[in-house]
Amino acid sequence: MKPNFIYNFKKIKNYLNINSKVNLIVVTKNQGVEKINDLINEGHRDFGENKVQEAKSKWTNILKTNPNVRLHFIGKLQSNKIRKIGELFEFIHSLDSIKNAELLAKEELRTSKKLKYFIQVNLAREIQKSGIEEENLSELVIFCKKINLNVIGLMFIQPITAGSSLFFKRLKILSNYYSLNELSMGMSNDYEDAISCGSTWIRIGSSIFNKD
Repeated sequence: MKPNFIYNFKKIKNYLNINSKVNLIVVTKNQGVEKINDLINEGHRDFGENKVQEAKSKWTNILKTNPNVRLHFIGKLQSNKIRKIGELFEFIHSLDSIKNAELLAKEELRTSKKLKYFIQVNLAREIQKSGIEEENLSELVIFCKKINLNVIGLMFIQPITAGSSLFFKRLKILSNYYSLNELSMGMSNDYEDAISCGSTWIRIGSSIFNKD
């Protein structure tokens, strides 16, 4: 008999089959290697982590034996961890400053490895969250193009107290304006709203594992 988290995973995947343009990132922070391998055996390939050291200890060997798996960094970018991030991850969802963009560009030159980036936008202006404010977004987008970073979309974390989709809709408008086709928005408590507003990547952890 398969564990409950596999059932939860399949339930979300079945829902996403109706929305074929939406990609699921299974967030595996605080989850063990055994559960990760079970999900890989189910055919899943996109996983998210927010702590570099934890990701390195869990994923170094897994990635060696599963080259099709793609690891997404969804945590706060710290300049002293960027080298390790570049070595492990293929996607970064939390690019938020010119300074970090410069460091990432240097890391790409060092490793000859091109990453895919989402710019995190702090639409709600929450002090406790990372992300660039909307009025500074244009400058960062232009700078990333100038230094040849492959920015594919925008990312947003909805405030817990927000009961509407206004922020999701605003991010969709911004993505269209900047011709960035991908949207990383929606987590366990709001992914259905995010999908209805145009999200193409959802980041799900607790709805899979916390119900196990």
